[in-house]
Amino acid sequence: MSSSRRVVITGIGIANPLGIGPAAFWDALERGTNGIRTIQLFDPSAMTTRFAGEIEGFDAKDYIDKKDRKSLRVMARGIQLAVAAAQLALDDSGVDKEKLDPTRFGVEFGSGLLPTELQELGVAGQISTNGVPGFVDLKKWGKEGLAGIPPLWMLKYLPNMHACHVSILHNAQGPNNTITQSDVAGVLAVSEASRIIARNQADFFLVGGADSKVNPLSFVRQCLFGHLSQRNESPDKACRPFERGRDGIVIGEGGCVLVMEDLEHAKRRSARIYAELVGCGAAFDRDHTGGGHVRAMRSALAQAGLQPDDIDHVNAHGLSSVKSDAVEAGAIKQVFGSCRRPVPVFAPKSYFGNLGAGSGTSELAASLLALGHGQIPATRNYEEPDPACPVAVTRRLEPLTRPHFLKLGFNELGQCAAVVCKKWT
Repeated sequence: MSSSRRVVITGIGIANPLGIGPAAFWDALERGTNGIRTIQLFDPSAMTTRFAGEIEGFDAKDYIDKKDRKSLRVMARGIQLAVAAAQLALDDSGVDKEKLDPTRFGVEFGSGLLPTELQELGVAGQISTNGVPGFVDLKKWGKEGLAGIPPLWMLKYLPNMHACHVSILHNAQGPNNTITQSDVAGVLAVSEASRIIARNQADFFLVGGADSKVNPLSFVRQCLFGHLSQRNESPDKACRPFERGRDGIVIGEGGCVLVMEDLEHAKRRSARIYAELVGCGAAFDRDHTGGGHVRAMRSALAQAGLQPDDIDHVNAHGLSSVKSDAVEAGAIKQVFGSCRRPVPVFAPKSYFGNLGAGSGTSELAASLLALGHGQIPATRNYEEPDPACPVAVTRRLEPLTRPHFLKLGFNELGQCAAVVCKKWT
């Protein structure tokens, strides 16, 4: 990057359908383990889609000090995942928080729409509608409905509360921001934190994203409007990025927080370094043609001072959407199609589905761990190539041959982002 300050990644904390913590997460990727199964958090029998990437056995109390556990009552599940991932990232980084300057300790999160629990608004809704579709009695809502809503309801679902709770719990008094761009928010958060460190406005950052759409209210909306896969008899086969037989998106939940810091700061505390962040790019693709994807990738490569041939693999967004995958694959081909050898494309969502705002950093973590293990995981369920997706999707564990990878992300409104990371040696 252009600044003399270099930015490195020194910790990974992850709560994912594949497992909790980077070791469990990588082991599942290496083995090709499936994280998508029939939903257990609620009864999905009335839904057209009845499966998701769900985290089994997650209890946020395991990752928060006993004196702070009362705050869990005002945290939606997605926020609890963020808090857990932040603690896991700090543990993985080996940092002594007492030795950090709190005024140069920042927090940056990607977030999106947080779905409410039915019991918190359902009774008020029933009172106000009398069960008549499309009708709301506003007088009843004001007189009787509002009284049934918990007073702190809104604080539980504000999108900036991930960063707020993490900052409070860890006394992070430096720059603090939330990027509410849903699926691409985590990648954009990584980019913004890196620029803040490069500008010498912070030394140490917790950067992440977390989300849970495995919720009745959210899931109904996704079933109605979200183009979900309906492979209810074989959920492990449902998420098929870039594959000819893909029939829709799979919803998931998860969170991942990365520790990012100035290189010299990391060296002074003898930190283990996963990778250096060397390039970032962003663009807007209003018409969903792939042009924004191309500009974001080329911008990240240019900032890193690299050519497409220098990239070991592309960590793709890979939604398993018929249209979106074809557009993304065309963009990847436009950037990497003239390389001397086919650049492998890895689609992490094939393991755990679309984690919303938790996607970007969770998927980035997969490639960060791949750098350390010297292998790119296979993309699950890639059986029959689709001519509309002319990219070299990974079909088995493949050895890394170059020290750099590129992560691409975007959302349904056209925001695109890419980052390039370099293996630390």
